[in-house]
Amino acid sequence: MFYNILAVFVGGGIGATIRYLLTYSSQSLFDKSIYATLIINLLGCLVMGCMFGITSNRIQDFNPVWKLFITVGFLGGLTTLSTFSLEGFQMLKDGQVLYGLLYIIGTTIFSVLLTYLGYLIGK
Repeated sequence: MFYNILAVFVGGGIGATIRYLLTYSSQSLFDKSIYATLIINLLGCLVMGCMFGITSNRIQDFNPVWKLFITVGFLGGLTTLSTFSLEGFQMLKDGQVLYGLLYIIGTTIFSVLLTYLGYLIGK
């Protein structure tokens, strides 16, 4: 359990730091930070999909501590979109199309609405 927590802690710190540095450094390339966020999130989804593919199809004995480090820690710190997309993908892949679509659409809509609500509260 200690190594699991340590893996998540260290991976999350690295992921969050890289996200900050990429966002900060990309401000000179893009007018809006949304492009950096989009690139980071899409990259995170790609890596999460790769991890899912590696650990579920080819390598049965992939070290679970490293999996936690990369998925929950690093990608969790880098982006949460990768986890969301994996969950939605798994539902669709498992034939739960209605639940998957409701989850994807609902999460997207409510995330934006709650962001707006938080903006109004903070304003």
